Amino acid sequence: MEKRVTFKGWILPLILLLPQVIVSAVFFFYPAGQAIYQSLYIPDPFGLSMQWVGLGNFEYLLGDPYYRASFATTAVFSGLVTVVSMGMALYLAVLADRLIKGSGTYRTLLIWPYAVAPAVAGVLWLFMFNTRVGVVSWYLGVLGYDWNHVLNETEAMGLVVVASSWGRISYNFLFFLAGLQAIPKSVIEAAAIDGARFWTRFRTIVFPLLSPTTFFLLVVNIVYAFFETFGVIHTITSGGPQQATTILVYKVFSDGFVGQDLGSSAAQSVILLVVVGILTVVQFKFIERRVHY
Repeated sequence: MEKRVTFKGWILPLILLLPQVIVSAVFFFYPAGQAIYQSLYIPDPFGLSMQWVGLGNFEYLLGDPYYRASFATTAVFSGLVTVVSMGMALYLAVLADRLIKGSGTYRTLLIWPYAVAPAVAGVLWLFMFNTRVGVVSWYLGVLGYDWNHVLNETEAMGLVVVASSWGRISYNFLFFLAGLQAIPKSVIEAAAIDGARFWTRFRTIVFPLLSPTTFFLLVVNIVYAFFETFGVIHTITSGGPQQATTILVYKVFSDGFVGQDLGSSAAQSVILLVVVGILTVVQFKFIERRVHY
């Protein structure tokens, strides 16, 4: 018979829940409510007056070609960051899962980049690819390739994708490695005895059993690419060149804090929240069907 913990009164449960409720109210519900409220107005840059416009800010954004272009930029950027970071992490986790000499040191070194803040990671990659003093750009010049992410849109996008993925590989690696170590070795050994080679075992046994971990990381990495890559983009490209790396979250910053268009910035934050929510629901509704628990 299952035993459940019960409370005789309501005071203790309320006290236990109160800290989390306060944190959620202060740092999520109140800012979200303020964003929705301000998206319906056009305030002046000094915050002294506000003009009611209703859905005017949203209509303006949907008619703005630069804002619509940021949707495509965000889709490409988030897709590349998710694929690169998860692909590399899975490959490294498969190598670390094998019984090799020095595997403990190998795993520890792979975890270190996760401790680096996105803004710091952006500065590191910016110095390495700096067009004047960067060591990587210098070697590329020796090989005959003129690297200049300041003017080349493709190179700028590639650089922010690599910098954003680099710090995320460690996080994904930890989960993939834990998932691989949880797979019963007897199942893999039975397939090997039957003559299945490594890639056949990985495709038909290992990867399907990793589907819960893969699905979780897919959701988390997309949210990361939408929100937490702001520091990388701001330090490396500042959304350029020609807004080629201006994703949705960076456009919220550039329009609100740089352009002082607070009403439009609030409307963009509401749209961004809705887009991420819809993507999460779609993933749980359709992609999770392929997950084998």
